Amino acid sequence: MQQQRENWGSRLGFIMAAAGSAVGLGNIWRFPYTAGENGGGAFILIYLGFVFVIGLSVMIAEFSVGRSTNLAAVGAFKKYNSNWTFVGVLGVLSSFFIMGFYPVVGGWALAYIVKSFTGLMSSVEAIPGVFDAFIGNPVEPLIWMLVFLALNIAIVVKGISGGIEKAGKVLMPLLFALLVLLSIRSVSLPGAGAGLDFLLKPDFSKVNGETFLAALGQAFFSLSLGMGAMVTYGSYLSREENLPQNAFIVTTLDTLVALLAGVAIFPALFAFGLEPAAGPGLVFVVVPTIFAEMGGLGTIFSALFFIALAVAALTSSVSLLETVTAYFIDQRGMSRKKAVYLMGAAMVVTNILASLSLGVMSGVTIFGAGFFDFFDILTDKIFLAIGGMLVSLFAGWVMKKDVLEKELTNGGETKFGLFNIWFVLVKYVNPIAIFFVAIAGIISITQTSLMIFGLVLIAALAIFSKKLA
Repeated sequence: MQQQRENWGSRLGFIMAAAGSAVGLGNIWRFPYTAGENGGGAFILIYLGFVFVIGLSVMIAEFSVGRSTNLAAVGAFKKYNSNWTFVGVLGVLSSFFIMGFYPVVGGWALAYIVKSFTGLMSSVEAIPGVFDAFIGNPVEPLIWMLVFLALNIAIVVKGISGGIEKAGKVLMPLLFALLVLLSIRSVSLPGAGAGLDFLLKPDFSKVNGETFLAALGQAFFSLSLGMGAMVTYGSYLSREENLPQNAFIVTTLDTLVALLAGVAIFPALFAFGLEPAAGPGLVFVVVPTIFAEMGGLGTIFSALFFIALAVAALTSSVSLLETVTAYFIDQRGMSRKKAVYLMGAAMVVTNILASLSLGVMSGVTIFGAGFFDFFDILTDKIFLAIGGMLVSLFAGWVMKKDVLEKELTNGGETKFGLFNIWFVLVKYVNPIAIFFVAIAGIISITQTSLMIFGLVLIAALAIFSKKLA
């Protein structure tokens, strides 16, 4: 039933792919604004602490769960303890739901590469209206969504070393090069210093309990934890790989992208006297406005920015599609091609609903939210935090300490001097810290019926996941 297990072809390939999984839209449209609004450099210091303490430790746990079993999310948890199968099922479901709307936004990025050359830059005043008209169009966003999803399918169908690894080796260096180029241009503008102050200057007067929650939430979600991706990627690793070291490199690369995105955006934003914004409004309205104000090479820089955004989205979405695909390969014995095409077809349906919910289907709701917001809120506010908390509980309380130490030291061949500290974090500190993030996220949901649905769904998975697996 089980097919020959695929593996990464090289350490570099794995690191680029895993870093690509961690790097996503949140690094570019969520991190810079969140940092600026929560004390700038003060927030970044707190964020870095959480990233390299809690986020890194959870990533190490996910890698160890995957590699020790050589199985993706569902099979890995099931093999250790069938009562915890639902944690893997939750991860796969999270990846599927995120892919229910993520290609829509990836398609927007692709579209704006073209729009940068076809009139978007011609009128600063018209840019907000262009975005509103675009996402409300019933056809154009769907075409770009299909193109973006097709890129994902084309990469994942070629397998681990032949598809995902090769793509990561090209896309991640490209992303870094583009962000460095954009950052240089941004900080060279007159008045850019105010933007750097907004982003990097510590303002401890803005630091409160909410700042710590925001920093922990950003750190956790930025690393693609709790969605089964790192467990799945870890399952393709060889026994010779140093898991803690690789996790540290991946975490560092993800953090660098987030910081570079902030430097690429905010100095230029302040240079032209524009107001900071969050989410889609930042990258599809404010950023094009910045480049339009530049004149001259503004069109080129706009196109480069949206290429970078599309690359960040693609490297992340590829890991999500692989997580779902790996479930069907490992647990259902499907061929890779059949699993990829089946899931691709299902995602076409969910993305059509998500895209149209921003336009002609805006009045159609499910549990109080449109389809786009339904997929987003369900995963971002409920599934991911609870999933990450459960991974920590699993590693700390279900897996045996000596088994974990053997896995993380490659049977004693490599050193992990911080193992005991890591184990305390995973067993005691992480579950409590992530619990507070989960509660804060759930409480912030205004759609009460959606909140109840998400929690009931997790409870149902815990009861029936053995049958699903």
